[in-house]
Amino acid sequence: MHSFGDLDIHLKIPDLWQQEALHFVKAGQDVVVNAPTGAGKTYLVELIAESYRHGQIVLAVPTRALANDKLREFRAKGWKVGIVTGDVSIDPDAPVVVATLETQKPRFLNGLGPKLFVIDEYQMIGDETRGVNYELCVALAPEGTQLMLLSGSVSNPGDIVSWLQRLGRDAHLVEVKKRPVPLEEIHLDALSFNPPRSVTGFWPRLIAKALMADLGPILIFAPQRKGAEALARQLSAALPVENPLALSPEQKRLAGGLLEKLLSKRIAFHHSGLSYEQRAGLVEPLAKAGQLRVVVSTTGLAAGVNFSMRSVLVTESQFTLGNVQQLIRPDELLQMFGRAGRRGFDTIGYALVAPDRPRLREGKPRPVRRPKLLDWPSLIGILDAAVQNGSEPFETVVEACGRLLGETPATVGVEHCINFPDMPCGLMVDAERARHATANSEEILNSRGSWELRAPLVRLSWKEVQITHEGKLKKALEVPEVVRSIGEGKLCRLQGMFGKKRLLGFLDKKKKSRIQLAKWILEAFSEVGVNLSKRHEIGELSNLPWIKLPECGTLVRTKREGFRLIGLFDLSEVEAAFDRDVFGVALYKPEVRRAYPQECQNCSQLSICENQLSSARSPALSWRQLNLIDKQGRPTFRGQVFSLFQGGEGLAVAAALEDDSYSVDAIARDIANLRAGYRFDDYAQYSHRLSRACRVAYQDRSYEGYLKHGLPPHYGDGAAEVIADWAVSAGQGRKLLTDDLKFGDVQRARQEWLSLLRHIVNAPALPNERWLELQACSREILADDDRRLLVDDLPALEPSQLGRVEHRLRFPRKW
Repeated sequence: MHSFGDLDIHLKIPDLWQQEALHFVKAGQDVVVNAPTGAGKTYLVELIAESYRHGQIVLAVPTRALANDKLREFRAKGWKVGIVTGDVSIDPDAPVVVATLETQKPRFLNGLGPKLFVIDEYQMIGDETRGVNYELCVALAPEGTQLMLLSGSVSNPGDIVSWLQRLGRDAHLVEVKKRPVPLEEIHLDALSFNPPRSVTGFWPRLIAKALMADLGPILIFAPQRKGAEALARQLSAALPVENPLALSPEQKRLAGGLLEKLLSKRIAFHHSGLSYEQRAGLVEPLAKAGQLRVVVSTTGLAAGVNFSMRSVLVTESQFTLGNVQQLIRPDELLQMFGRAGRRGFDTIGYALVAPDRPRLREGKPRPVRRPKLLDWPSLIGILDAAVQNGSEPFETVVEACGRLLGETPATVGVEHCINFPDMPCGLMVDAERARHATANSEEILNSRGSWELRAPLVRLSWKEVQITHEGKLKKALEVPEVVRSIGEGKLCRLQGMFGKKRLLGFLDKKKKSRIQLAKWILEAFSEVGVNLSKRHEIGELSNLPWIKLPECGTLVRTKREGFRLIGLFDLSEVEAAFDRDVFGVALYKPEVRRAYPQECQNCSQLSICENQLSSARSPALSWRQLNLIDKQGRPTFRGQVFSLFQGGEGLAVAAALEDDSYSVDAIARDIANLRAGYRFDDYAQYSHRLSRACRVAYQDRSYEGYLKHGLPPHYGDGAAEVIADWAVSAGQGRKLLTDDLKFGDVQRARQEWLSLLRHIVNAPALPNERWLELQACSREILADDDRRLLVDDLPALEPSQLGRVEHRLRFPRKW
């Protein structure tokens, strides 16, 4: 997608498709514009803004960098323009506002909106991470807000129009297939130009051939930051330059050593490690002005590159995101190659192809589908608003989900329950009912002949245990079958009950008062740590600690049978695990049955809950598991905090606030980790307190898009420490920079941290003391240091940098 500055500013007569779209907008209708990159979609916004008199226009763009870029271009036209991003809010009530989409979501959740809402790159609806926000903004746009959706890489725009029409909107499709600057594929190895042998290396020789063929300027997409820098350095060393780029002292200061050397040769790299000033104040404006011969950009920033060049080369079919290798999707490839060809400057754009590298035909539009995830924070916010308004929360959120993309409504997991709300269980989440209405408990027939829920077993002595025998309740030791099941030995009758008789040993032939103990006795006592001699006095036998032997009982008397001595054992004091009913009666093997919960047994919904409702994890069940809502769908304090943030960030903030030992000023500092990612991990010292609070609250649980092993997906320890070191001293901070951690990473992490603090300050004042303290602490930090990345801070290009430059490469003879 071109930015406004990329278009031919001399174009006075709109194309027919632009006139058609303009007609629909002036008629108060919604428009979905599907046109190739470079066709003039954003110029259409310019035409509308110049003549629109109905109210505010908000242009939502994918990145903050693009929002800043649009702000500068609009202001250069003399317009009154505001900007609203996570970093800054300036004149948000201006007639024209450029914004990141997420900043507009609260307006829509509250039923408010601008007169015209333009979504640039609406294919973001299908994005795995941010699509939930785009989708919900469209679904909840008020009736009085017109929508205009722009894209060049969607294969099913008609489905988007049908969706808008299903929402009751008067929507129309404006589609154009032909690019104003056609694309042509050029195989670099087939070019007849041959650079000198002094130009070595695979890419330098191919790029030299392209520049000799006058195919510059060239935008090269490389898979990762180190590779982009290395390729830019290679090209700088290999290619001569006839007219070096002269930089002002201020530009040299911003560029730093390496980038300054490259820029002087009209070559640059472009990645997230560069500072905002380097990207938006040097590389991007110089490239847009046609001053740079080659720009090497990471593929991860492809959507954010806001300049076009004559030719585009994609060096790899995959890129690195975090530590994960990902394939470039066909629609992403289409966008990359779509940067080729500058309207007003080029009659043809060139897709440069190298052997075994991505080709133009591989770039294809992609159908926009509903994101896999739902926007949980916004839906919890809808629940909370319903509670405040006295509406039924679950019905309200189901209605909102019915407005989302697709013919089949998105499900929350309460759709059945809201039709049958007053059930004995009191549960309103379908999966909770399904899990509850199962025969997963046991009941016992108690001492009075009725069924009761089985309680955990308790250890009791046999003298306390009873059994239902022949229809009567009797002591267990009075029943022979029971006693036979206890330990070893044969049944014997004792006074009023049964016991066991066992061989004690053999009478000593020489001394009748002594016996040779039986082998089982010696072994049994040895196992419990009592060693006996083989011969023992009969009169001392009763003093042995028989009770220590499992299921042996107490020796009550002995009798002789020939040369054998037999012991009679009372089992009354032997302990085992038994059921005990609600009347305190210990029961031996009571009758047991599987049972449904009491409230389910006579419920008319039992068969439906058991056989038709799914027990799988649904959004509503997840909210209950995470304690974001109560049974009736009313958000808890944790849920209220969660609803104020993006993704899983609110879960971390809520977990920290719930830990009373975690000081609020430390929380305000440590939330710098929430969006930091993996690059800061080596610097973690104290800020891991936030991750520990998360794991205490959520254990190791994972919920796609919201928690990964107990932490928000983009969480990274160590950013708080690095930001603190830079605050003490820039010199001290620079010592932390490595090949993996660049100044741009630190700058971006700091801006994300300040953005979170501003978000907290501007959020509602929840009735919670620690939340109010966090808002006050965040306000103090911002009052002390709230430096923002503003377009006004960027240096203007020098007069000598505003004209077109020829990039054809001519090697001098001495080369």
